[in-house]
Amino acid sequence: MTSTPRINRLSHMASPGLAMTLALTLSSCATAPPLDAGAVLRQAESAIGAAQLKTLVFSAKGSGSTFGQAWQPGAAWPALNYTLLTRAIDYDNAALREDFARSRAEPNGGGATPLMGSGETRATGLARGEFAWNLNGNTATASPAALDSRLHDLWTTPHGAIKAALKYGAKASRRDEAGTVYSALTFSIPGRLQATLLIDPSGLVSRIDSRLPNAVLGDVEVTTLYSDWRDAGGGVRFPMRIQQSQGGWPVLDLSVSEVKPNAAVDISVPEAVRNASERVAAERVADGVWFIGGGSHNSVVVEMSDHLVLIEAPLDDGRAAAVMAQAKQLSLGKPIRTVVNSHHHFDHAGGLRAAVAEGATLVTSAQAKPYFEKVFANPNALRPDRMAQSGKQPSIVGVDGKLVLRDGGRSIEIHEMQGSVHAQGFLLVYLPKERLLVEADAYTPGPPNSPVPAVPNANAVNLVQNIERLSLGVDRILPLHGRVVPVAELLAFIGRK
Repeated sequence: MTSTPRINRLSHMASPGLAMTLALTLSSCATAPPLDAGAVLRQAESAIGAAQLKTLVFSAKGSGSTFGQAWQPGAAWPALNYTLLTRAIDYDNAALREDFARSRAEPNGGGATPLMGSGETRATGLARGEFAWNLNGNTATASPAALDSRLHDLWTTPHGAIKAALKYGAKASRRDEAGTVYSALTFSIPGRLQATLLIDPSGLVSRIDSRLPNAVLGDVEVTTLYSDWRDAGGGVRFPMRIQQSQGGWPVLDLSVSEVKPNAAVDISVPEAVRNASERVAAERVADGVWFIGGGSHNSVVVEMSDHLVLIEAPLDDGRAAAVMAQAKQLSLGKPIRTVVNSHHHFDHAGGLRAAVAEGATLVTSAQAKPYFEKVFANPNALRPDRMAQSGKQPSIVGVDGKLVLRDGGRSIEIHEMQGSVHAQGFLLVYLPKERLLVEADAYTPGPPNSPVPAVPNANAVNLVQNIERLSLGVDRILPLHGRVVPVAELLAFIGRK
């Protein structure tokens, strides 16, 4: 007996009532008139009071994580507790200020947050138009690498997204999610972001799926959920629960405690920020070895017989390009053939795409190698970076324990650190002839004559343990944050004489 194909058996089992329902559903989908994006947006604008909202201040607390600072390459971002997060937004001037206080909720991972159990950090970040900066007391420091994320935070608030969707000509479609039909409005801000708002039948923004450029991930995916909408006064409604994931992992889960529609918000770009440029300062520390500072993140250039080795390409295309240009100038145009990456955290890996465009081979940890191979293959279309424009593919070497680069009388030892809570696959670089050690984040020297901490910093202790484990004879530390110091300062920092 020949069996009937499964698809035919299923069609014969369908009841007349089910068949009629399916036919009506298909018919209604086929004949439903196209959505009018303007009408949908006007309904949503009215439902949440977006038209009359010029400024907004909201405060919240909850949990989150440090984006781009995972302990293991490809793992979740390290968890945080937020005791305060306040955002002040000026929609007319595309300006945002964020003040936060947060502490670690787990011991491992990076980020500018005190180690587990050592208290919380408070910080202020701002953006307006084409400028982003950080505020420390009354001192403003330009932070161009933060601009995309801050503008994204501004224009993916529910009210900001509706304003942007109206301005940039959103396209409308229908989307069925768990039985609810949403209006999906998609818009793009050229070179900055792309977003799709899901608006429920009552006109409330339930979810925003968005993408923005990232120096490591390319076009990074973000999902933001808005719920528990309440009256905030003045005809404005606001969601009291905000949940967000970025790059596939949660970054925020906030309970909003206060909302102030049309509060006074005054965000002006300081002249120091408006006039800032990428500063690169080269210091010769040995024959053919230069320490490249001038910004928040340092690099080191080592001259070989016919090429250069660059240790660290941080932050983004702009910083990496400036450092590489300076390196070639110092060595009369020798090409950069190798770029060593200390670890996978985004502030230290953000210039690796520019290094690929330069034609350099990347050296990173064996753990980070498959991660970078994966993320460097991501789409990079919102604002194509140097690697995307060059069309070059990355060549990556993974260090498993130790790698030595040799060229004539010069050798460069690359060692994997053990036991760090900051990162796995954490590399340090040692120049045995010059007795120089290059390291990132384990030890950041303070200003001269800074007081020694009462409790030794665990990352610095771990660095000394690795120096001793590897029997490295170090005279000076070339940190990738801070100034060049004798090794005695490191030892004093952890309480040793």
